[in-house]
Amino acid sequence: MSKKNKDQEDNDTSQAQEEDVEAIEVVDENQEQVESDESQGENLPIELTKVLPNELVIYPLGGRPFFPGMLTPIQVDGSPYYEIIRKALDTPGKMFGIVLSQAEDGKDVFDSQKLFKIGTVARVMESAVDEDKKQVKLLAEGLSRFEIKEIVAPNPPIIAIVVHHEEPSELNDKEADLLKPYTMAVISTLKEILKYDSLYQEQVKMFLSRHNFGEPDRLADFVASMTSSKREELQEVLETLDIRTRLEKVLSLLKKELEMVKLQDKISRQVEESISDNQRQFFLREQLREIQKELGITKDDRTADVDQYRDRLKKLTLTEEVEKKINDELDKLSVLETGSSEYGVTRNYVDWLTSLPWGIFSTDKLEIKRARNILNRDHDGLEDVKKRILEFLAVGTLKGEIGGSIILLVGPPGVGKTSIGRSVARAVKREFFRFSVGGMRDEAEIKGHRRTYVGAMPGKILQALRLKKVANPIIMLDEVDKIGASYQGDPASALLEVLDPEQNVEFLDHYMDVRFDLSKILFICTANQTDTIPRPLLDRMEVIRLSGYITEEKLKIARNHLIKKQLDKNGLDASHLRFSKESLRTIVEGYAREAGVRRLEQKIGSIARKAAVKILEGETETPIRVGQDQVIDFLGKPDYRNEKPFKGIGIVTGLAWTSLGGVTMDIEVVNISGSKPGFTLTGQLGEVMKESAQIAFNHVKSQVKKLGGDHKRLLDELIHIHVPEGATPKDGPSAGIAIATALLSMSKNQIVPRQIAMTGEITLTGQVLAIGGVREKVIAARRVGIRELFLPEANRKDYEEVPDYIRDGFTVHFVKKFSQVAKLVFD
Repeated sequence: MSKKNKDQEDNDTSQAQEEDVEAIEVVDENQEQVESDESQGENLPIELTKVLPNELVIYPLGGRPFFPGMLTPIQVDGSPYYEIIRKALDTPGKMFGIVLSQAEDGKDVFDSQKLFKIGTVARVMESAVDEDKKQVKLLAEGLSRFEIKEIVAPNPPIIAIVVHHEEPSELNDKEADLLKPYTMAVISTLKEILKYDSLYQEQVKMFLSRHNFGEPDRLADFVASMTSSKREELQEVLETLDIRTRLEKVLSLLKKELEMVKLQDKISRQVEESISDNQRQFFLREQLREIQKELGITKDDRTADVDQYRDRLKKLTLTEEVEKKINDELDKLSVLETGSSEYGVTRNYVDWLTSLPWGIFSTDKLEIKRARNILNRDHDGLEDVKKRILEFLAVGTLKGEIGGSIILLVGPPGVGKTSIGRSVARAVKREFFRFSVGGMRDEAEIKGHRRTYVGAMPGKILQALRLKKVANPIIMLDEVDKIGASYQGDPASALLEVLDPEQNVEFLDHYMDVRFDLSKILFICTANQTDTIPRPLLDRMEVIRLSGYITEEKLKIARNHLIKKQLDKNGLDASHLRFSKESLRTIVEGYAREAGVRRLEQKIGSIARKAAVKILEGETETPIRVGQDQVIDFLGKPDYRNEKPFKGIGIVTGLAWTSLGGVTMDIEVVNISGSKPGFTLTGQLGEVMKESAQIAFNHVKSQVKKLGGDHKRLLDELIHIHVPEGATPKDGPSAGIAIATALLSMSKNQIVPRQIAMTGEITLTGQVLAIGGVREKVIAARRVGIRELFLPEANRKDYEEVPDYIRDGFTVHFVKKFSQVAKLVFD
């Protein structure tokens, strides 16, 4: 019997048995076309085996396997899929091999070692190529199975030597009879599935437009592809060459699919019934509510509100004052009309009263070892700060609580003040709430509005307690040095009651009008400087200074925290972008010299964004390695040049402290002969610095002979003192000995022989007084390469508190009088 007649008999039998199935009826509608296609197929002059190449370019798949007889559209965008398809299009038959990879996604898909051995030969039927965008759209047809024997080119595009496994062109009568029961079982199960899910019908119609149910090999492949089986199960079907065994496996998968669609149908019917029941219950409840209202046996909204608030009270531990207040308000609420404006005001007030965490506290986890690990994990450097934090927690451990304390973290922007607060909260396992008081001008933000105002509400402190649902969270007040004041009140003064341990036990919010205990809260404040914080407020805080980072600390922070954070933020990982140690040092020293690491993070983020563009445009291979030279390509010319401090007669390097950290500044003094004797200052100096310069000038002038200078240069000529970078305001007394040394250098007509820096306040009698910001100034000197310093004797203790790794390599002279400075510098 010929294959054609055999197919006709099978299809007729299927049609007779399945008249009620829409998909099977398609057989009659397409039978003529099938026969026509088959007759044309018999007249093909070239057999398929003669045109299948022995060497194929491999298209790896990460999802489900591709079967012979399938048609699929493919769209590729970019490398390496683009090169694979282009190579396939250049072959005579436009053929390529589609093989499933053991890896489901990512670059591992292109690992030739992870490819399965059996795949499908695909032929490009139609294609459209956009070379500029490296895009290809094509329609591929599966032809037959093949087996990889040898990988010729392991890197994309992968090329392999293959052996083809073709299906027999026709079956003899014995084989056909043997496969017929399996074929009918598959068709019968498929019919059951079509009853439950109509989506499968379209796929059946598409199959019947090109094949028929009398082709058991194609039927098995088609049915396997339309199931939702696992990729490994489908690959097992693809690797099964014996048709009978293949049909057995497909029938097993189809039975599982049938059970699944039955379950889906059952769930869908249950959901529909549930929706109908819910609608019915809704209407019945509405009718019941109306009946109860007529009979007077239902609760109105007012009664429901009162019951709700009384239920809340059962979970709270109230003081006698608060309990009486709430009960009075509930009694008032129960007699007010729900439509009145006073009802809304009273209801909101009672809602706030019953929402606060009266007597609800979280349990602290006071373990010093755990706290140290968290601080070390979250922060590199800041060893002295972490030590102070641990000392603070140790005291709390011995006392059994850490509430009632106020910590003030002072330091330049970007040094980690806010993140230190978060780490402390994690270390003790407390709720954390942060808000900024910078620019706050209304005391009602702290103590609440009076209830007589429209839209009145409590202050930020009680809002935080309601949100966190405990009475002992950690509350961070950011930027307390930038708090404002206006005709609406002074928020800084309002904070006195909040932060004073003696007063906040009975904190009174204007809106709540009952006292709440804030003594269990740990307050952490942050500021860039303490000068603008009111003294009474500052006295209530324990100050911990964060002075900034040196280059080595910044490099460590970048490697351990900032790079990973920016890669994640920009959708990249270590396989896309890598930084060398030299590149990070170039960024720190050329673009991010500030005390913190915020600008360093911004620069790393800028490089990551530019790298993302290059990767998507295919301009470079990944990973992109950023070295010292590539930093300039990404960021442009450095913002800072490696300029050494000025050197010459009358020039001395001073050290200053600003809200952004320590800085060095060159002080220049020249004498102008032929001009009227006098003294002039330039460089936008503040009043305190002008006075300091005048004191230094008068002291050097009075002692010039003892110090070995030329008296005439100071008395008979115009003396001009200038501090460069005139656009930057400067103030403070700490430049006194630097100005005096520059004046002495000019009067001696002698250059300062070594690269030194100095700081200290000078008096008229030549005494050298203590200054602040020692650590910041030492870091500034290290940053520019100066290793010899002059500091006041009174600051010796401050210098010894600077960490050893910062002091390493410095020669420091501690002086009490300016005469000591003159002798050490010039003699």
